[in-house]
Amino acid sequence: MADHPVDEKLPALKMATTGLQHVAAMYAGVVAPPLIVGAAIGLTGTELTFLTGACLFTAGLATFLQTLGIWKIGARLPFVNGVTFAGVAPMTAIVASTDDKDDALPIIFGAVIVAGLLGFLAAPFFSKAVRFFPPVVTGTVITLIGVSLLPVAFGWAQGASPAADDFGSATNLGLAAATLVMVLLLRRFTRGFVKQIAVLLGLVGGTLLAVPFGVTDFSPVAEADIVGFPTPFHFGAPQFQLAAIISLCVVMVVSMTESTADMLALGEIVDRPADERTIAAGLRADTLGSALSPLFNGFMCSAFAQNIGLVAMTRIRSRYVVATGGGFLVLMGLCPMAASLIAVVPRPVLGGAGVVLFGSVAASGIQTLVRAGLEKDNNVLIVAVSLAVGIIPISAPEFYHSFPETARIVLDSGISTGCVVAVLLNLVFNHLGNGGREAADVTHPMEAGEEISGSAKAPATP
Repeated sequence: MADHPVDEKLPALKMATTGLQHVAAMYAGVVAPPLIVGAAIGLTGTELTFLTGACLFTAGLATFLQTLGIWKIGARLPFVNGVTFAGVAPMTAIVASTDDKDDALPIIFGAVIVAGLLGFLAAPFFSKAVRFFPPVVTGTVITLIGVSLLPVAFGWAQGASPAADDFGSATNLGLAAATLVMVLLLRRFTRGFVKQIAVLLGLVGGTLLAVPFGVTDFSPVAEADIVGFPTPFHFGAPQFQLAAIISLCVVMVVSMTESTADMLALGEIVDRPADERTIAAGLRADTLGSALSPLFNGFMCSAFAQNIGLVAMTRIRSRYVVATGGGFLVLMGLCPMAASLIAVVPRPVLGGAGVVLFGSVAASGIQTLVRAGLEKDNNVLIVAVSLAVGIIPISAPEFYHSFPETARIVLDSGISTGCVVAVLLNLVFNHLGNGGREAADVTHPMEAGEEISGSAKAPATP
């Protein structure tokens, strides 16, 4: 009996090239979170290179866990794992609330470890409770992830530091715009592999364009070693603060929700539907990978949805192809010089590419909401209020200024607050009491409700 396409081992050359394609599709997404968090902390170029390499290394390890699996860990599907975007906003909030920035990463790592271990224990139960996280919740949260990160892209587009003389200059904004145009043109007029790596090609083109303007700094590459290893706890032993742990536990719930949705989608694409046991095993890989990641100075790991699209497009369903991609990620993490290349990219160039990258995340959330049944009044209210609450930290950053600092770590993350509100409202409107009843269809969120039974209608105006 022939192996299922998911378990097929392709020829070495095809395995390597298709594995590299998966790396190319998700590379920019892996390095963006350490860049954002590292910049918020104020890491040097060398430290930023180290943090980026560590995230590549741990993404490779997490991908091994997910694709190859051990015991009851790993969905054993062509599933790429890497640093989740969902944790970026809460982590930057933790950085902002930490007086001594040297403690920021240890606090983040401690929170990730606890969240990962709790998630690992909760995985089999979470796979049963997935009905409480329908598209109306996951779509809202994914949309908030993208919307919350867009201000980061706009900040990058203006320059490296608000204190710099050229911050927001025409040169910086022009480089950001040129990079954005490059990415759009590549996406519009190319196909196949080139189209998949349009963001990376845009970053390369923007960086080269920036050289004559003196914006590009090649010192991180010159200072980087060819071979290196992400020394355990390089930035200090993990610290455990309750508020930070709560914040990243919320992110873990979001991450597990996204991964569950991704597993269901990928199972359909590869003709191996993900059952409850597969989902539980996949969530164990996600959460264990996250718990181990801080040991090597990495962040929380989750599935990368863009790679699911790549599987659907190429129809190459082998999990060993993705495992090969994980091997490339590990090798890149062990070569600081390779990891340092991303540190060369000027912030305005990253800003231009970030508009596409982060905007695509928001668009993915909107696609999920399209399937969420927004013709139902209950779901419209859930999305409306959750998005409004989630956008508060973006539109009114000082809204929670009178709250304690520990509470603000959670409240200042629109993703965390939006997720909590979406889950609670979904329970209230769609599960508790009479909420399970079919909600009335509406054509507009502000449409008037039905009149009270027995009341007389007003006479028609002539």
